[in-house]
Amino acid sequence: MTRRTIIVKRDVQAKGKANAAAERERLGRRGTLVINILSSPGAGKTTLLEATARHFAGRRTMAVLVGDLETDRDAQRLAPLVPTVQLTTGGACHLELPLVQQGLTALGDPAVDFLFIENVGNLVCPASHDLAEHLRVVLVSTTEGDDKPGKYPKMFRTSQAMVITKTDLLPYLPFSVDAVTEDARQIQPQLDVLSLSALHESGVSDWCEYLEQQYQRQLAAYHEPAAK
Repeated sequence: MTRRTIIVKRDVQAKGKANAAAERERLGRRGTLVINILSSPGAGKTTLLEATARHFAGRRTMAVLVGDLETDRDAQRLAPLVPTVQLTTGGACHLELPLVQQGLTALGDPAVDFLFIENVGNLVCPASHDLAEHLRVVLVSTTEGDDKPGKYPKMFRTSQAMVITKTDLLPYLPFSVDAVTEDARQIQPQLDVLSLSALHESGVSDWCEYLEQQYQRQLAAYHEPAAK
């Protein structure tokens, strides 16, 4: 029997990338900055979003899409502070754009300043999926150890910022901020790095100022006058 190998040089994710780019532009032109928050489980994503909501109350508008395999526990925590929708994957290890768009519809497609996507706790699969975000932020907790960037390089290579969380525990843990920063920047030299303790709201104002800067910088391109 004759066997033939046919090589098809086509990006199988091309359609998804195009859809994400179109959604990113739609939201950007409307004045919404989309932030994809990623980390391993328990790194403090929800606690950081609670602190962010309290800081921005009365200053900026925001909404949150919360991704989890099961339960709506994180959404229940955030709902008293900001509009929130739980995205339950039922076992999938990451969020994908169609589910994010369903969540946005469930929110009423609000014209907020910041739309946060709290991704499923995982440092592997979410790195491969564009959710139409303008900014990808990876959290690293001091309780995880400072060796994570080198072990999960794609997550850090595809992110624009790294936030070191739970810094109030630094005196009690063998964790080096310098070491994790150096490890991450060997993978992504342009990575922005922030450190904070959301539980004690230490460094949260710096984080929110960083978001303000990104809001102005990343959305400016959508509102520049067209060239004549």
